[in-house]
Amino acid sequence: MFTDLIPDAAPPVAKADASVRFLRLLETALANGTFSRLLLSKYVGAEAQLERLTLREVSLRGERHLSFLWRYQTRDITKNLPFAEALQQVGGLLGTQFHSAHLQTQQGEEVQLVFSRKGRPSLRMGKVAPAAQPVVAEVGHDKEKHRYLELSRPFWLDLGVTHQVRSAGEERPQLVPAMSRKWKQINKFIEIFAAAMKSSGLVDSPDVHVADFGSGKGYLTFAMHDWLRSQGKDAQVTGVELRDDMVKLCGAAAAKHQMTGLRFDQGDVRSYTPLRLDVMIALHACDIATDYAIHFGLRAGAKVIMCSPCCHKQLRPQMQTPTLLRPLLQHGIHLGQEAEMVTDGLRALLLEAEGYDTQVFEFVALEHTSKNKMILAVKRSQAVSAARRAELLAQIDEIKRFYGIQEQALQALLAA
Repeated sequence: MFTDLIPDAAPPVAKADASVRFLRLLETALANGTFSRLLLSKYVGAEAQLERLTLREVSLRGERHLSFLWRYQTRDITKNLPFAEALQQVGGLLGTQFHSAHLQTQQGEEVQLVFSRKGRPSLRMGKVAPAAQPVVAEVGHDKEKHRYLELSRPFWLDLGVTHQVRSAGEERPQLVPAMSRKWKQINKFIEIFAAAMKSSGLVDSPDVHVADFGSGKGYLTFAMHDWLRSQGKDAQVTGVELRDDMVKLCGAAAAKHQMTGLRFDQGDVRSYTPLRLDVMIALHACDIATDYAIHFGLRAGAKVIMCSPCCHKQLRPQMQTPTLLRPLLQHGIHLGQEAEMVTDGLRALLLEAEGYDTQVFEFVALEHTSKNKMILAVKRSQAVSAARRAELLAQIDEIKRFYGIQEQALQALLAA
């Protein structure tokens, strides 16, 4: 095991000091592209609130770096360093400030470096245990589910997602039972968000600007900021909300935990204008508010647009039931479902005509929320051809004629 990490030309490692061997394995894993994560723990330095240090690989302007995430009890500090400088700094930390180090590879293997009380290093090698994974794990239905976020983050307590429980004489954060479904939704959203970041190319950008419209109590806004920071990004995340009490609540929590780059503004998608926008989020925006949000993302040139529509009132009164479908649509529930399908289908076609790869799907199970549909649009690197755009617009016009639809909000906004 781990023989693929040791180059043929290297001297015998069995007799080398364990810390030297560990650094050699780390350097080799970085060189051959098998590095996944490095976690330094058992901190013994002078900073009382520092808990651990996590290192991940990031690409900054096409160059490979290691992102250092210094995790304190109430804040995080991120610093990105080139490989050579990063290895030198790690070497200086092992055994002096951190007495435990876990190197994980993409093949699920692990090297653990542990220092005894007398400072003697030793190596252990094996497979990564579930508890050592970089996400919170939850087991159900005989299958392990991974979470992208950590419940230990202190801001979840302020937002009411966790509460403190006493265990083994210590206060520990625990998920509030009533928030279990919300917690699953948040993690699923971040999973989709992470995939969209990769598809859009934003994964290679050192900084990412996000606007979350209708941010409410800020669950997703905080989650996106925390996840982006954990990836080594200079995250600039803004929650935009009409309700002043929600803005004050979230703003106070962000300030309390010194979350640089996270802010909350009172405003509306129809009038709010950020200087830069890479990702536009609008969850549960009612009726044509979703159309305004999509239009805003298009005008701002966002690379990723993520919407979860709430209700679909504009088209249903306009829709004339085709004769052939009347027996099927005589039931109100079917008519409502069809109105939703037509509304979100037209939105997806309009986004595709504007140069986005678009999907409409259920992002969580219906048992967790009835508002489980998502429209995900990722901007293509090449503009849509004139012929394809004309074909899409013709399809939209044909659908409108079929149902007798006179106006659709997003199409009207784009025309204006």
